[in-house]
Amino acid sequence: MRIGITCYPTYGGSGVVATELGIELANRGHDIHFISYSQPIRLTEPHPHIHFHEVEVSQYPLFEYPPYDLALATRMAEVAEIYGLDLLHVHYAIPHSVSAMLARQMMCHDHVRTPRRLPYVTTLHGTDITLVGLDRSYLPITRFSIEQSDGVTAISEDLKRATIERFEITKPIHVIHNFVNCDLYQRSAATEERRLEFAKPEERLLVHLSNFRPVKRVTDVVEIFDRVQSKIPARLMMIGDGPDRRAAERLACERGIHDKIHFMGKQDLVYEKLAVADVMLLPSEMESFGLAALEAMACEVVPVASRVGGVPEVIEDRVDGFLAEAGDVETMAERALEVLGDDALLTKMRKAARATAKARFCTTKIIPKYEALYRSMLEQ
Repeated sequence: MRIGITCYPTYGGSGVVATELGIELANRGHDIHFISYSQPIRLTEPHPHIHFHEVEVSQYPLFEYPPYDLALATRMAEVAEIYGLDLLHVHYAIPHSVSAMLARQMMCHDHVRTPRRLPYVTTLHGTDITLVGLDRSYLPITRFSIEQSDGVTAISEDLKRATIERFEITKPIHVIHNFVNCDLYQRSAATEERRLEFAKPEERLLVHLSNFRPVKRVTDVVEIFDRVQSKIPARLMMIGDGPDRRAAERLACERGIHDKIHFMGKQDLVYEKLAVADVMLLPSEMESFGLAALEAMACEVVPVASRVGGVPEVIEDRVDGFLAEAGDVETMAERALEVLGDDALLTKMRKAARATAKARFCTTKIIPKYEALYRSMLEQ
């Protein structure tokens, strides 16, 4: 199949999932065309089946806010016509599903060289529904573009329920969970050697991975780590960047623990960093799925996370990770200390975390679900 994929090309979960999906589909022989305003950050290696098409937005002075959605729709239609795309798959409803809807209409018009049907799939990721879509100015068009989609997917059962309740969606929504490449995300023989770059042999190593937005509660990560390091030798890797990084750095300095925290910024080859850690801290106040936790679990890292959104669909409390209420830094610190202070428990939960990732969320389990959805749409 020839598939156009549009996403926000940034460090957020929706962009990561969309890019990884494109890579996995390309590895299966499909031709993938990414259409966005810049190249997705995880699209780091050349691939014969992967192509990138930049969306150029007019900077004409008349436009206080450049009309990206219209430029995107035009580029989608151009790429679809030139390269004979079979369908579009847009990640994050606003504005991508609206742009795909316009591109589909353009492709049916008689001005196109070969007018034809161009179906599109909308994948909902979370804040496009829980935050942006509930702004009254966006709600009607978001609802309409979702209903107009030829296929709709959500990354968790929780997000599906929220979408139906808040938008009164009648279109069937298919739950297709996020995924991880279990061959890539795993511990290796080089893991212990790389670990020495971040922690001494006697120290435990914790990790946090996010885009450092307020919803991720990165200062809670520092609070939790402060409690942990006061009881056992430990260090923390903070992977990612965003608006709350400075607040986290200031708090670390105030607590006198800045020298025990590695603020690493945005990283390529994230799996190499995750694999050296013992525990992942994910104290978010909202997570539609919890992709960072899943990637950590595949690397045999035990997650300590908030019991919010779709996270309980990924983590089984006290089996392959720990769940606590958002904002409860005391309990999260206690759970981290519990597993870090018991080698047998840590080993047991590491293996359970990896087993969960392999059994339920590996690419071999999830990607065929997208392929089946694409084929069903093309057969309509």
